[in-house]
Amino acid sequence: MPVATPKQFAAMLDAAQEGGYAYPAINCSSLVTINAALKAFADQKSDGIIQFSTGAGQFASGLNHKNTVLGTIALAELTHRLAEQYDVLIALNTDHCRPHVAPDFLDPLIAATAERRARGENNLFQNHMLDASELPLAENIELSEKYLALCAENEIILEVEAGVVGGEEEGAAGTEDTPAEDLYTSPEDMMAVYDALNPLGRFTFAATFGNVHGHYKPGAVKLRPEILKQGQDAVIAKHGAAAEFDLVFHGGSGSTLEEIRETLGYGVVKMNVDTDTQYAFTRPIAEHMFKNYDGVLKVDGEIGNKKAYDPRAYLKAGEIGMAARIGVACEDLLSSGKSIGGQV
Repeated sequence: MPVATPKQFAAMLDAAQEGGYAYPAINCSSLVTINAALKAFADQKSDGIIQFSTGAGQFASGLNHKNTVLGTIALAELTHRLAEQYDVLIALNTDHCRPHVAPDFLDPLIAATAERRARGENNLFQNHMLDASELPLAENIELSEKYLALCAENEIILEVEAGVVGGEEEGAAGTEDTPAEDLYTSPEDMMAVYDALNPLGRFTFAATFGNVHGHYKPGAVKLRPEILKQGQDAVIAKHGAAAEFDLVFHGGSGSTLEEIRETLGYGVVKMNVDTDTQYAFTRPIAEHMFKNYDGVLKVDGEIGNKKAYDPRAYLKAGEIGMAARIGVACEDLLSSGKSIGGQV
């Protein structure tokens, strides 16, 4: 079926919140990685989210151009076409757009959706992320208000972040000097975000609770999921059960299954998955190269093996490996078998 409409994406979030599960949000940067995500979601009978970073857009536009917007639009359009082959719902998101990049990235992408809507077509994107967490909270909220109003006009849900995720992702980074308290979004900050943004439109919220971008061994990252519960409880106590946040989990590599599952009980409906799927894609390619060394390379004047160095041979292996890892994410987040495709 086609990529989810705005109403279908809203229904996806509602279903996850009510059902106590979350969607893997898979960062993709190419035809092959998009196909891996689509295959995995279909195999798991799970709806899901495919997202593109600014770096993915640059990569997709070609080495001579590095046109972030053009590359991102191309990836999104490609996903719209490929998704038609499957029977699950897929939503499209952009990831980690920092404040100084937003005018040259988010603005034209929102405009591209507006142009499609004027032609009676589905949104190009259902969700955009503005990562203004590097700003003081008041400035973060002010900028988020601007973009949420713009998104709401086009039935796009805005993802915002308050607090700092450690590590680095597409230039958005915590540092060694980041105060420990900044890695944890306080209930007061969560309340301020809700009070400012809720009147403007629907949004999702990447509140931080010790998350760190990158790859770590289990137990190395010290998460405090109870931070999410404390913030939810504060907002619900003031505004009622309908005020529960749709929360997003960033920087999940190295988290234990118990920690992941705990966040689902506190309102997490989306978990970004990037580092783990990058490795899952590359690992079988490396194995192919080692096993087929004399076929991939023309060693000692030999001619090699075309079947071994044909990019389709090893990219297919990467696609299978990445799809398998996404399947694990669906199981971890309890989204397997819960597609609402065809119901909304």
